[in-house]
Amino acid sequence: MRISSKAAAAALSLSSGTAWALVPSPPASFSHRPHSAVFGARRRRDSTLFMSVVPRKQDQVVSVTGTNEQTTHHANNSAEKIANELSLGVTLDGGPVIDFAAVKDSTSRAERALADARKKYEAALDRGGTGVGTSHDSPGGRLMGINDEVVAEVGYEIGTFVDEYVDAASGETADELVQKCGRYIRSKASFETFPQSWKEGNGDTDFTKDEISRFDALLARAYEESGIVTAAFAKTFYLGTQVLPDPAMRAIWAVYVWCRRTDEIVDAPRPEAADPEAEMLTDLSEWEIRLERLFDRGDVVDVLDLPLLDCKVKYPNLPITPFSDMIRGMLMDIPGLGQERYETWDELHLYCYRVAGTVGLMSMPVFGCAPGHTDEMAKEPALSLGVAFQITNILRDVGEDAEKRERVYLPQQDMAKFGVTEQQLFDQKVDENYINLMKYEIARARMYYARALRGVPMLRPESRLPVQLSLDAYGKILDKIEENGYDSLTKRAYVGKWEKMLGIPASWYRTQDISNMLRLPEDWGKPSLDEYEEQLRTMLEEKWEEQSR
Repeated sequence: MRISSKAAAAALSLSSGTAWALVPSPPASFSHRPHSAVFGARRRRDSTLFMSVVPRKQDQVVSVTGTNEQTTHHANNSAEKIANELSLGVTLDGGPVIDFAAVKDSTSRAERALADARKKYEAALDRGGTGVGTSHDSPGGRLMGINDEVVAEVGYEIGTFVDEYVDAASGETADELVQKCGRYIRSKASFETFPQSWKEGNGDTDFTKDEISRFDALLARAYEESGIVTAAFAKTFYLGTQVLPDPAMRAIWAVYVWCRRTDEIVDAPRPEAADPEAEMLTDLSEWEIRLERLFDRGDVVDVLDLPLLDCKVKYPNLPITPFSDMIRGMLMDIPGLGQERYETWDELHLYCYRVAGTVGLMSMPVFGCAPGHTDEMAKEPALSLGVAFQITNILRDVGEDAEKRERVYLPQQDMAKFGVTEQQLFDQKVDENYINLMKYEIARARMYYARALRGVPMLRPESRLPVQLSLDAYGKILDKIEENGYDSLTKRAYVGKWEKMLGIPASWYRTQDISNMLRLPEDWGKPSLDEYEEQLRTMLEEKWEEQSR
């Protein structure tokens, strides 16, 4: 793999049962922007409190009760509508993890707005308007989901490298080259992956050696650029990918870039738009249609679609559902359309699934399972890891979210039980009540990390280290919150690069079978999963007893 000269590399030594990894640092001209959803995607994104810790029976429908079924949330969604979405989730492993895959509530404002925008967009296509199938004309001729913020973070324009591979002598255009390369990649797929394309003749393999060489070079460059984008926005995640085999590493980069672009479509400023929200929904409609056509037919629009298409060919079991669900997670962060407050943990759990748990499901076919384990068995730990990461993000950014975005992600019921008010968050007041709330939420996050940890041995051996690395590095953020006196209102919990590097040998050791018999000293005192769940119950019982006096 070739790293751009704009990314300085630091070598991480992990030999003799260790691995070498390159961790790029951004050039001095980069302006750092925090990234926070799981695997780097941005996070701005109990009918009772007990709901999150009381085991449920498999396939039991989750119910959500409240003081007033018609209470309106800040999301313009009534409690009844939110309960409708939550009731569609399926609990996994008899525990607190809910699989919200493909849950859509047609009564929610965000879902209706996206559906209406999609109808208008499809109608425009039917009338002969431009759309899917041609490059998106964003400001400056950029690819969809690539804006000033992305370019500033990476340090140069994204996707322009395609011009270097165009056969100008034949009059070929960049769009034509991308479409030819797409047909070439589709030609390597099985009939079952894209049956409609095969029926229409897109499975033909009539390419010259020179064309194949050019297509391979273009695809490799598109993967390389995906890695550079990943490194710029998600350094911890990128570190984890470096210890994967090359095909899996590149596939995860492709998945990450799709997530990054989705996030930018939703969040990017649109100062020139007459109606920014309408333009965003139109773009998101086009983006969702592009996703569906790529997965159903193998269609591509721009050069950064090629790596994701190649992933679908190499990993035909890669599901579209988590990609679609992530789009809805991004919508939950849109003021007026989404949800600006979360009454219960289960409401927040749905958000955590959509913006973070989905990435675990996207990655599962790439990581693969060890003999004796299946994707279905590994699903609950994968979702748990996403939930753990997202809770960690939320706890780290409580002060930042309140001050800069006037958003509160902490469940309102949790805050009420521990005597913490929204005004206290805005005033950045850390007192005993806030500290106790943080202790409770950190215990909940660690419970999900413990659940996720069970999934590491279920993965193929070569896929375990990157997951363990991410798990350990992100888990340390909780330690930093504790070291800061539980003050996440005025202080930001941060794990430095060198601390992450020094933790790699321990992460590697934890992926070895011997670690089950001979634990690291730093792991000796860690509670078990059952102990974490009991800790949560005890904290709530004590709080209830205190309030009932």
